[in-house]
Amino acid sequence: MFTGIVEELGEVTAVENLGDACRFTLRGPLVTEGAKHGDSIAVNGVCLTVVDLEDGAFTADVMAETLKRSSLGALTTGSRVNLERPMALGGRLGGHLVQGHVDGTGTILERSPSENWEIVKISLPADLSRYVVEKGSITVDGVSLTVVDAGADHFTISLIPTTLALTTLGIKQPGDPVNLEVDVVAKYVERLMGARAGEAAK
Repeated sequence: MFTGIVEELGEVTAVENLGDACRFTLRGPLVTEGAKHGDSIAVNGVCLTVVDLEDGAFTADVMAETLKRSSLGALTTGSRVNLERPMALGGRLGGHLVQGHVDGTGTILERSPSENWEIVKISLPADLSRYVVEKGSITVDGVSLTVVDAGADHFTISLIPTTLALTTLGIKQPGDPVNLEVDVVAKYVERLMGARAGEAAK
């Protein structure tokens, strides 16, 4: 489980095409400190398993399903990525509950800079729109954010200078893809309410 508070802006140092999968090597001295084989690290909001570690970098295998459902397939050598280690039991929940299981991808549509923040408009897949509400939580490329405005096919977020400086959201431009994970609580509520409605109809 993650919190959506990015710990480090890492970098892809190698990409190996394995046919039906990819092997990424990513530099992240902070998140690899104390890490070991089999540990989890979120990369742009996708929970990956550490396969190998060496000199502040780690290697992770990404299967075809993950490449299909996320924007990781667009990463190349030199790409910057958001990195976060799992939350320690008893740690502070600085963002919200993030699983590292991407629900879909969106595309940055517009960026509107202001003096002290920036509004970013992102496209929203139709099957995810019901989970996104004004002032609710959403994870964008692994960053826990509050929804400013929610439309049928888009939503907006407001980014403070710290987020712009310390995550990939400060450098991504219109047309760039982003990973989206909606609030898991909303999905559970929908499932439970659907089950209750089904029982009531019997």
